[in-house]
Amino acid sequence: MSEVRLLVGTRKGAFVLSADGQRKRWTVSGPHFGGWEIYHVKGSPADPNRLYASQSSGWFGQQIQRSDDGGKTWEPAGNQFTYDGVPGTHQWYDGTPHPWEFKRVWHLEPSLTDPDFVYAGIEDAALFRSRDGGKTWDELSGLRSHGSGPRWQPGAGGMCLHTIIVDPTDPSRIYIAISAAGAFRTDDAGKTWRPINRGLRSAQIPDQDAEVGHCVHHMAMHRSRPGVLFMQKHWDVMRTDDAGGTWREVSGNLPSDFGFVIDVHAHEPDTVFVVPIKSDSEHYPPDGKLRVYRSRSGGNEWEPLTKGLPQRDCYVNVLRDAMAVDSLDACGVYFGTTGGQVYASADAGDTWTPIVRDLPAVLSVEAQTLS
Repeated sequence: MSEVRLLVGTRKGAFVLSADGQRKRWTVSGPHFGGWEIYHVKGSPADPNRLYASQSSGWFGQQIQRSDDGGKTWEPAGNQFTYDGVPGTHQWYDGTPHPWEFKRVWHLEPSLTDPDFVYAGIEDAALFRSRDGGKTWDELSGLRSHGSGPRWQPGAGGMCLHTIIVDPTDPSRIYIAISAAGAFRTDDAGKTWRPINRGLRSAQIPDQDAEVGHCVHHMAMHRSRPGVLFMQKHWDVMRTDDAGGTWREVSGNLPSDFGFVIDVHAHEPDTVFVVPIKSDSEHYPPDGKLRVYRSRSGGNEWEPLTKGLPQRDCYVNVLRDAMAVDSLDACGVYFGTTGGQVYASADAGDTWTPIVRDLPAVLSVEAQTLS
């Protein structure tokens, strides 16, 4: 029977939640690295026992942790990050037009085929790659040397590279998103990059055709349609059907088009999930009602999913990496909140159940489907 494993990163440690294919009873392991900020945990699609975790501390800096037994034990993977072959530290790099601070690894994206190959998205706005299981890291420096780099500005959460999507049909094509620079794409494995922000509109940018400067919160793709991406922007839910060449708004009848998270059903490429937040200054659900919204038409028409979710006096947030789907039938959907709850739906969002209620603030949720 299949098993589902949830990898949960929080403000004060990582947790591993497990259930069989019925997804009714869950066991909780953790906290791993108790007291440390674990911003992201993700498993390798090529080896379900290989996990990577982003561990950070204001005192001790950034460390990548690795597990080879599904999270039972962990060991430091390495902290040697280099810029154009020059070793760096967790604080500063030299040789760029202006200082770039290394604050945090926001997102880890393992290869679909090689458990030792993994990407890391960094604040400030850098993309790194490891080919040896995280022991050493090289920067794909073509991104930060893009001519628009001096015009990039940090969003409220910093200038973070928070989304990495590798085209499953062409690993040399990679999409990334930076807050608040926008979305970018490479077609040559990171040597060169181009902004893909045409059609995005941002109130704070007078030039509606600006190449960069848009605050993208998250992007998602269904692996069967690598040219179709969905985006949750600072405001607006967007869609592209031409690999980022042009975007169009699909916010439709959402009560608010501000939010952080967006994801796509495992088997239905036009079924999309978002969690609207009231505004950019009020990071909680509209009317104090926690509602996931689902579109079965690829956007524009949205339905609220509320069964099992609190519908009064709820003022939590759902952060950009805090939603995931499994690949079982029916598709499971999961999300965590800044209030420490992790919710699960075994029926694509129709009904919800809290798995745990009292974790530290949840920063990320990833799902693994194990045979």
